[in-house]
Amino acid sequence: MITVLEVIKLSTEYLQKKGVESPRANAEILLAEILKCKRLELYLAFDKPLAENEVQVYREAIRKRGLRIPLQYIVGNVEFYGLKLIVNENVLIPRPETELLVEKIINDSDKSNNLKILDIGVGSGNISLSISKNLPNSKVVAIDISKTALDVANQNAEINSLQDRIEFRLFDIMNDNLNSLGKFDLIVSNPPYVSENDYESLEPELKNHEPKIALTDNSNGISFYKHIIEASDQLLKKPGKIYFELGIDQSAQVQEYFKQNNFTNIKITKDYSGIERIICGELK
Repeated sequence: MITVLEVIKLSTEYLQKKGVESPRANAEILLAEILKCKRLELYLAFDKPLAENEVQVYREAIRKRGLRIPLQYIVGNVEFYGLKLIVNENVLIPRPETELLVEKIINDSDKSNNLKILDIGVGSGNISLSISKNLPNSKVVAIDISKTALDVANQNAEINSLQDRIEFRLFDIMNDNLNSLGKFDLIVSNPPYVSENDYESLEPELKNHEPKIALTDNSNGISFYKHIIEASDQLLKKPGKIYFELGIDQSAQVQEYFKQNNFTNIKITKDYSGIERIICGELK
């Protein structure tokens, strides 16, 4: 029989050879998931032998990770801003940087206000759900071009008992009639911001498994920002705000779009790596 420690060591070596970043952490997280325990608890059970069925399930999980399938897709869920969310290959995996976007909106907003919010590109629902939970008087309209993404977002709303606060709509922000959406106090978006050129050099986890439609605009990476800001006359009440997550080196260009469209009080927030990651502008 193979023990917890032995299987972690073998799996770590295997994942390392496959080029997986943080191979030991990946091996431990997958094992903890299969044994239904916390990762720290593995350290108290190094000598525990694994049952044959546990070994088989774990071996399959490690094989998938070796193929560079993202850890979160193998596990099937992710934690985001205190919520547990289902994720699969129909939606982008929520990132810690996006928690900064959510946090900024919550901190900037008065919880007692009945805000009407538009979330463009809802994906797993991570932004809409965390805002709805923390701004309970708000009403969120969450749109996405992908029906399969909206299915996941709907599931996550039900799991977290937030389905009554969010209206999910299949909508193409670039081509559909904007007037049919109405006007909002606040617009938030984490749009596809990887340029067509940069997309080709992405890690296999991203390029081969996460939905391309959620990663790149198949252009210069900033077409969604430009379109949404230019559509603000139709979509935004006055005063109203737009919040975006940004890609690397995009803040100056997006800031310029805001200025060209009469936005003021433009604020940029850096992420944990010092990258200018969040931008907010106000239309008065």
